[in-house]
Amino acid sequence: MMTRMMNRRRFLGYGLGAGGVMLTGGLGSSLMGCQQASETASNAPASAPATKGGKVVNVYNWTEYIAEQVLKDFTKETGIEVVYSTFDSNEAMYAKLKLMNGSGDYDVAFPGTDFVDKMRQEGMLEPIDHAKLTGFGNLDATFLNTPVDPNNQYSIPYLWGSSGIAVNTKRIDKTRLTSWNDLWKPDYEGRVMLMNDIRDVFTMSLLTLGYNGSTRDPHHIKQAYEKLTQLMPNVRTFNSDAPRMPFMEGETYLGLAWNGEVIMAQDQGMPELDFVYPSEGAIMWMDNMVIPKNAKNNDNAHQFIDFILRPKYAAMISDEIGYGSPNAKARSEMPPEKANNPIIYPPKALLKHARFREDVGDDIMALYQQYWDRLKVDM
Repeated sequence: MMTRMMNRRRFLGYGLGAGGVMLTGGLGSSLMGCQQASETASNAPASAPATKGGKVVNVYNWTEYIAEQVLKDFTKETGIEVVYSTFDSNEAMYAKLKLMNGSGDYDVAFPGTDFVDKMRQEGMLEPIDHAKLTGFGNLDATFLNTPVDPNNQYSIPYLWGSSGIAVNTKRIDKTRLTSWNDLWKPDYEGRVMLMNDIRDVFTMSLLTLGYNGSTRDPHHIKQAYEKLTQLMPNVRTFNSDAPRMPFMEGETYLGLAWNGEVIMAQDQGMPELDFVYPSEGAIMWMDNMVIPKNAKNNDNAHQFIDFILRPKYAAMISDEIGYGSPNAKARSEMPPEKANNPIIYPPKALLKHARFREDVGDDIMALYQQYWDRLKVDM
């Protein structure tokens, strides 16, 4: 589980967009029957593995981000071979599909919310036929109908997680931490960790100012930067490779971290590391299943997506990878210690202010980057 988590989360901070979309709906390897081709943005060819008649589905997913048994069972039941290729960042996935220019060589891909937003606006996705998805009703309404894809016309939720405040409860009383603003307290000089993640760090600062994390307003972004400069005396390190490690090594006591990293630290012998959902709202991420434009095996893609929507397999994936499933019925298939873990599945009241990222456009992201570079240099 550790490798899978690290591979997925390591690259979430380097996208083209930063944002804050309010949660809506309920809250406002050789594999049997599978070929695998690992690719990255720099060395990937311009086309996917060749299709084989009508009994194949070409899947493009994050590295080590699915349970192998799901792929085996899908092929066994349907006779459809899974040709499974991988990427290690949203940018790699987006750049390759953009380069392929609607060739249709991939049938299912797994972008984050901000890239769903970007790709649908650029006409890179096929509409999802909900009539072909018998399991769509299994999804928690909390994760549906977000502004990045109204009515889920182009995307189906896959896995989700959040960024909040990690805290060593042996060093700091957890009840003292309720707000992102608490990280700025002088008491924590030199003991705060931030992830090396432009979007999460700026979203955190924007939220403390009462602004939307997806703002395109240069004045808001400047104010967020200025507030972050005031935080720098407290910051000991930036870490997105394995954010749990500065805590486990005693270097930091609190900071911005992914909830999955806290679970991993607990599993690896640090039960005192806990997680706080800040009052201004957690920073949410969600990966989604989409069908790229002109997919050659559209019906097979729908079958594959619907298979993953079965509670048994959604639970298997969540348990294997370690992050939350948006499939409400899947939780009954999970071990109680996972299904009832408030770090992975917090009470809905804590999610009412949670925000997903949305695309802010290349020009605004360049502005974020300029301030980020200045922040790091002046630290």
